[in-house]
Amino acid sequence: MGVFRRVRDITVATLNERLEQAQDPVQMIDRFLYETRQEIAEAERLYQQYSTHTRNLKGQVEQAKAMRGKREEQALLALKAGEEHLAKLALQEKMLYEEKLQQYEELYNQSFESLQELELQLGELKTEYQTVYSKRQYYYARMETLRLQQRMNQRMGAERDVPKMFGRLEDRVSDMEWEQRSLRELRRNESAGQGSIFGSSNASSTLERELERLKQKLNRQEGV
Repeated sequence: MGVFRRVRDITVATLNERLEQAQDPVQMIDRFLYETRQEIAEAERLYQQYSTHTRNLKGQVEQAKAMRGKREEQALLALKAGEEHLAKLALQEKMLYEEKLQQYEELYNQSFESLQELELQLGELKTEYQTVYSKRQYYYARMETLRLQQRMNQRMGAERDVPKMFGRLEDRVSDMEWEQRSLRELRRNESAGQGSIFGSSNASSTLERELERLKQKLNRQEGV
């Protein structure tokens, strides 16, 4: 078990699975990175506290060793001087420091192991962060590409069909030209007809006779 509490609800083990289901993978990665930064900050604070505590324990161990050695030397000096009572007192204190040394060495070893474990976990967290940050850059580039493609598609969809537009314009202009040509031809024919049929008195008389003849024929048909 880790020496510090995990604060993330997204881990690397679940990140890939969630990315496949996320509509915005960049947002999901940003959330992971934010939580990982918090965890790194907590681990670094805890690491500093453990480092200080481990140094203090080491200091207690060194002090107990030094005092144990010092009391043993004092006991030897007392024996040389024939002061057996003082030698016993020095040995009693030496035994106390030996007990203290044993206790603090055990605490120091536990703290040192925890410090190493925390250092390893902190390194893993930083590696995870850098790995996922690189993925974030990649997914951000993909999302930006997708966004630009969507805008391009919208732009292309909004543009007019230029060939079709000019095709309709061509048809309209052609119709207008045909109407004008037809009017010109009609006017020419009318002018030509007036000049050849109605341009002389003989033609007019002939036309009047033909009209009268048709009227008489119509009357006879009606009389029958």
